[in-house]
Amino acid sequence: MTQLKTGKEEIMYLLTKVIEKYKLETGRTIIQNTNRKNYEGLAETLSEISNRLSETAETLNHEIYPPDKSQIDSKYPFRKYDITGGQIKDAISGIVTNPRQFLIDTCYIYLYGTGRKGFEQNPVDSNLVIDLEKAEEIVQSESITQSPTRLNKKKKDISIGTFKIINSTLAILLFFTLGTLIYTHRKWQSIKSDMNIMSYQPTKSEIDSLEGIWLCYTGSPQARISDENRYHKIVSNILEVKYKNGYFTLIRYGASFNHTGYAEFEAPNIVSIYSRVINKQDSTESPRHSLLTLNTGKKYIPVISSSWNFDVGDKSKIIGIREVLIKQGKGGSIEEVMNEIENSTCQCKIINWHQENNQVKTFHLKNELLDSLNNREIESLINEHSILLRDTDDSLMLWNLKNK
Repeated sequence: MTQLKTGKEEIMYLLTKVIEKYKLETGRTIIQNTNRKNYEGLAETLSEISNRLSETAETLNHEIYPPDKSQIDSKYPFRKYDITGGQIKDAISGIVTNPRQFLIDTCYIYLYGTGRKGFEQNPVDSNLVIDLEKAEEIVQSESITQSPTRLNKKKKDISIGTFKIINSTLAILLFFTLGTLIYTHRKWQSIKSDMNIMSYQPTKSEIDSLEGIWLCYTGSPQARISDENRYHKIVSNILEVKYKNGYFTLIRYGASFNHTGYAEFEAPNIVSIYSRVINKQDSTESPRHSLLTLNTGKKYIPVISSSWNFDVGDKSKIIGIREVLIKQGKGGSIEEVMNEIENSTCQCKIINWHQENNQVKTFHLKNELLDSLNNREIESLINEHSILLRDTDDSLMLWNLKNK
């Protein structure tokens, strides 16, 4: 009397044989680790069999599977009987005690040309078969003939065997962990190389020069078609820059919305800045890029940016623009004041910088006339000549606005 193996013992053996056959047929080697993508090619091959199971019960002698009428037009991996790389990974690693029946039948068909029912009628692989009578005889024989000494020896052997199994398991886990770490490291090195990330390590003085609180003036409102009084308008922003493991994170507080992003030194004193609008979807909205040179010895640092005029709807256009950064200091914390009486009074966003000396410096972020700053140096940098339009546009005559 015989019986087929079941559960994880059966599926682990079947998938091991399936991988061997797949390699012989395709020449592709499957790295058996925790990465489900390694098994996707095999999964698609098996899915070609599993998705015909609703039609082959009689010819291939397997369980009956109802057709999936709700997903006739679906493609891999969204069909009812699709097998995924994740399913194979979990099953072959032994963590699935009750594998899917259509996966079992598919493996039998792939290996032996028949489903599990057909294989059970004519088992051609003894590794999948349990001889119940022989197993019972072995158990009875051992229970009668075993002396206390042999029992103690068996317990000792079991203990040693268990110890070896534990050690082997730990070794396998260590091997896979080490392999994953090496793969992750190589992948990160490849990304750093391809995207030129952190190719230059800034000095301590360069880190000190960029990290901190910055006041930024930009003339982007001058390019807003919807604003008839846009000439010589500017808007102030506050940048909070923090150093972090070779690069810098930043938050840019604006009059209407905020940006988040990062900055890095590309070369000595050359900094590139990338940011995007903070939104609820955490998607990239209105990305902007800037370049600046530090260590110029000047208070007002010009910045060249590819930015937006942040106009309404389709009128929001990409522009090239010169901005001005002014370092305010380092340390402390930023408080953003919104929806308060003070905001209504000044019609602006209020930023309180709580400094480490327990003093508070307040900034009012709003659109205002450049002339109101009474600062000729800033006015010479941010004016109608500091904006470059992506396309020529007769409706946006920045240089003629001065004559109005």
